[in-house]
Amino acid sequence: MEDDVQLAQLLAQGLREEEYVVDIARDGAAALELSRERSFDVIVLDVMLPGISGLDVARQLRCRKQEVGVLMLTARDSVPDVVNGLDAGADDYLTKPFSFQELLARVRSLARRTLPRAKNVLECGDLTLETNSFRTFRKGTEIRLSFTEFRLLELLVRNRGRVVPRGAIVEEIWGDRREVEVNTIDAFVRLVRRKIEDAGPERVIQTHRGLGYSVGVETCA
Repeated sequence: MEDDVQLAQLLAQGLREEEYVVDIARDGAAALELSRERSFDVIVLDVMLPGISGLDVARQLRCRKQEVGVLMLTARDSVPDVVNGLDAGADDYLTKPFSFQELLARVRSLARRTLPRAKNVLECGDLTLETNSFRTFRKGTEIRLSFTEFRLLELLVRNRGRVVPRGAIVEEIWGDRREVEVNTIDAFVRLVRRKIEDAGPERVIQTHRGLGYSVGVETCA
């Protein structure tokens, strides 16, 4: 779903050559209509769609509780712009101009959400994660997380009692994309913290400066 018709056609052609089934929406309203009619594994969404913006499309997808990976395309790469996109419900973002191979890698990463999960439910104190439905609860109240936010929290909970280095987070969440910036990881952690800690007073995720993040490991004073 891209506002540049030629770019949208090129991306669609490249993805079809990789054996993906692709639909194109010309504007935000068409994107929402398509997403109602059909089920998608991944949606590639331009921020600057005509009519309804890509940010608003992402928000509406999440309000519908649609479990779909959203890759946001944007010409803006400042931290506030990135956080706005992630907060709207995007799981990942890609700044223009970009290579098709990088876009393909990110689509593959988001598409892995369809793989079977080893365990259906994870519990950590008053936090519960349903790994098959990607749902998160704290004290029985559901917390809406994007797919990438959920995967980050799941990774930390599965490794509770251990510090997970930033490099391991990048490898698990974004594959072998070593160009992922530190502030991208930090932005996701801030979003997850804000959402889960609004539902309870206790700090869940700890920061270990220069190392990484953890659940269930006290930080040094």
